[in-house]
Amino acid sequence: MAALLGRFCRKLSFPSSSHGARRVSTTACESETGKPLNLYSAINQALHIALDTDPRSYVFGEDVGFGGVFRCTTGLSERFGKNRVFNTPLCEQGIVGFGIGLAAMGNRAIVEIQFADYIYPAFDQIVNEAAKFRYRSGNQFNCGGLTIRAPYGAVGHGGHYHSQSPEAFFCHVPGIKVVIPRSPREAKGLLLSCIRDPNPVVFFEPKWLYRQAVEQVPEHDYMIPLSEAEVIREGNDITLVGWGAQLTIMEQACLDAEKEGISCELIDLKTLLPWDKETVEASVKKTGRLLISHEAPVTGGFGAEISATILERCFLKLEAPVSRVCGLDTPFPLVFEPFYMPTKNKILDAIKSTVNY
Repeated sequence: MAALLGRFCRKLSFPSSSHGARRVSTTACESETGKPLNLYSAINQALHIALDTDPRSYVFGEDVGFGGVFRCTTGLSERFGKNRVFNTPLCEQGIVGFGIGLAAMGNRAIVEIQFADYIYPAFDQIVNEAAKFRYRSGNQFNCGGLTIRAPYGAVGHGGHYHSQSPEAFFCHVPGIKVVIPRSPREAKGLLLSCIRDPNPVVFFEPKWLYRQAVEQVPEHDYMIPLSEAEVIREGNDITLVGWGAQLTIMEQACLDAEKEGISCELIDLKTLLPWDKETVEASVKKTGRLLISHEAPVTGGFGAEISATILERCFLKLEAPVSRVCGLDTPFPLVFEPFYMPTKNKILDAIKSTVNY
């Protein structure tokens, strides 16, 4: 597995930013010392904190009792007991349905779907139950304590059923939130915010980064605000918008574009539903150009929603058509994964084409 990951591995670089983070503030969070953690360890730390600080919190899903296939729940069952951290049958619809009921009784239900590719059997429970629970009762009851974790995206060898990026399906559903972190520090703070948010949240974790991404992560309890995008690289010529693992690829393209005299502004959306339109709008009004990149297929991807919104808000400021560099409109391939992916070179070509339009 390590060899295959190495074959397709992306060199990771997480730019520091001048703002964003903790419910209080990120600058404070970033200035405090932590220790190097990879992404799955940061997730594990967040789950420890959630269970430790709220006795109403529960973690459950397939194989979570022994740590899960990605080891994100390692040590939880031993510390908090099998009544609060437990395995479930292989039934995603049942897992989420149980989580909805648990949350409706005032608990924090932290559900793990082993791979985002297998979240579809639970689609009805998420869309027709969790998302509508509060609305159908006139806010008399809700399941806002529900958080659904799911590893998404390419991993170098996952093929059709272990590589998909299904975020756009859920971004069409009022009543839930959709969040995707880009790095270990972000993952910990965002996950704690999701668990404590008064609304159901689908939290997609970029599994490519579980072990590849390492950075300093504060050991204490902190939260990063939802629905606040972050400008992680400032520029003047073009705005790039992405989320999750794709940010590392976009950052590399920005560095290469800089060598050719192109100044790129890079934004991490973090929360896709509801997303921070104002930050993206302000950036595009400054640069006059927009490029969006994500792993999911281009047709119907969330990049189309961003494109349409910015076109409505910034039409007279745009110097070129909005560009999208995304996955192909095919089932996710195995051996042809490098051709499917929105790579650094594809993004760099699109940057130059947009700037020179």
